[in-house]
Amino acid sequence: MSEVYVGYYFTITPNSPWVEILLAQLQELPFESFQMTENGLNAFVPLSQHSNNFLDSINLFQNKKVKIRFKKEKIKPYNWNDKWESSFKPIHIGSDFVIRSEFHPQFSKKYEIIINPKMCFGTGHHQTTYMMIEFALKEILVGKSVLDMGCGTGILAIVASKRGARDIRAIDNNPVCIENSIYNIKKNKCQNINVSLGNGVIEGKTNYDFIFANINRNVLLDQLSYYVMALNSMGGILFLSGFYNDNLRLIIKTAKKLGLRVIEKKEKDDWCALKFIK
Repeated sequence: MSEVYVGYYFTITPNSPWVEILLAQLQELPFESFQMTENGLNAFVPLSQHSNNFLDSINLFQNKKVKIRFKKEKIKPYNWNDKWESSFKPIHIGSDFVIRSEFHPQFSKKYEIIINPKMCFGTGHHQTTYMMIEFALKEILVGKSVLDMGCGTGILAIVASKRGARDIRAIDNNPVCIENSIYNIKKNKCQNINVSLGNGVIEGKTNYDFIFANINRNVLLDQLSYYVMALNSMGGILFLSGFYNDNLRLIIKTAKKLGLRVIEKKEKDDWCALKFIK
């Protein structure tokens, strides 16, 4: 992080479904990164794009059904790297998969992925990313086409590449995440991942064998029909995460109306991940 940032630390009561709604509203502002926490979320914006009345457009603060508290602080350029390097521990999933950063020693695992998260979401520590990786490790991806929607650090696209996927597209609406994904993809020597800046599925691109979308409830519901259209009509698989157990019925109901059939559900600390087939 080469410039000063302002960090906002939100505490939300009750957490669900308001954390997803707040996240959706905050995404209309020039925040460059978000971190989901146990009690809410954190958001980071460059000081150069910050103002005194920065949150005035967030109407959720006036909603009496939810209580939102926050504090903010300026973050010097060196503080961010110090913070995530001290807290980013290697993540082991199963016996032959590990996620680590450049400053960690090698583990000599079959799948050893290097991720430098910078200001982006998706290191594998969060419950939703962990469950999505678990899903990816169970699938036969060799020779398949894959979409990583809301790619963050690019970690799911990288996992798909390491698992033998043929053609991979990674999309995010955050330029910082695009830059970070490209960096991580190069670090992991993946040659078959195309990274695109955008808010949704690229128009005209269809027949993905697998789509991974780890975003938030509101975005998933808004874009679900586009994911279905982009899936291979002959048994395309869609993985969704980024929502709580409270939202499970709504997600499944919406997916069923679009012709999807739920195959498997994962749950970790009240977060959910779903596998659908077209």
